[in-house]
Amino acid sequence: MIKEQEADSTFFKSYILEDSTYKGGGKKIVLPEGVTVHKLSSNENPLGFSDKVKMAIVNATENLSLYPDNTDARLRAALVKDFSNELSTDHFVTANSGSEIIDIISKVFLSEGDEIIVSQPCFLPYTAFTRWMGATAINVPMTTDYDYDLDGILSAISKKTKLIFLASPNNPSGNYIPQDALENFLSKLPTHVIVVYDEVYRHFAEATDYTSALPFVNKGYNIIAVNSFSKTYGLAGLRVGYCYASLKLSNYMRKVCKPFLLSSLALEGAIAALEDTHFVERTVRLVRTERAYVLNGLQELGITHWPTQGNFVLIDPPIADLEFTALMEQQGIMVRPVGVFGAPGKVRISFGVREANTAMLAAIKSLLNS
Repeated sequence: MIKEQEADSTFFKSYILEDSTYKGGGKKIVLPEGVTVHKLSSNENPLGFSDKVKMAIVNATENLSLYPDNTDARLRAALVKDFSNELSTDHFVTANSGSEIIDIISKVFLSEGDEIIVSQPCFLPYTAFTRWMGATAINVPMTTDYDYDLDGILSAISKKTKLIFLASPNNPSGNYIPQDALENFLSKLPTHVIVVYDEVYRHFAEATDYTSALPFVNKGYNIIAVNSFSKTYGLAGLRVGYCYASLKLSNYMRKVCKPFLLSSLALEGAIAALEDTHFVERTVRLVRTERAYVLNGLQELGITHWPTQGNFVLIDPPIADLEFTALMEQQGIMVRPVGVFGAPGKVRISFGVREANTAMLAAIKSLLNS
């Protein structure tokens, strides 16, 4: 048996030793034959992904023995086109998922002793990834209606504050920040603070006063917009994400981007996904239609839930969250308890195709009647 040399405790950073590992949604469960499983726990695209993406990936497998592009220049050029040429290639930074974009932001802007501000419930990597840099997370909780307390966030800013994380629509609550409210908030920020604006679910929002970060980037505010190919484009397995920001911020972030960062499959798949606007339109139409269907069904069942602009809804289940999740799984319905997000007792349900959503509502009804 090999005896390990005892490591000096000074090797290890205390804030990395803390358990801050992000744990995603569970894998699809296996039930007895004849029971259909509907995975409504990870906000994935119910349509899968584009056939054009599949073709691009298959073609790319012919050259797997070769290195991919040294840079992400072709993907950034495709993003410029997707944003109707309102931004240049230099405004974009790409990475292996939206989560890695958050990791890059943490690495380049945070040092030990810095502070970030989050509003729970929120996406776990905001706090987990920033803790790895030795930063402290200050939580300004959302209101009981799951709205941002923007005045409270402004009051919590200190000289140590470097980043403020906002999400619109927010995961797991589904709320969004109206355009006027966001502009008023940004106009009051001190210059040493950057807003990280997670807009991964932006395609699904249909509120008339919803806004992406685009107009504020163009106005020169200190804001970084985080995006992903996992939701709208159905490429969660490829792990591709990007952000856009003012040139001063984006050019600085790209200084830490590695050569050959994106695999050939991820690169070709993401470019093809941006080109297939028809698939995006189908996805958005499905999510918005099924969102209305599910929210109406929850209302009829008397299940407390909150307004949402995402491809999911937050509910207050009629029984304890973990018991509710387990009993739903017995009926083939996978949902996500979100106590670890900062919403104890609540459950998030993704919208699927009509068959899945109907089965989910029927499962809840059966629990209510049991």
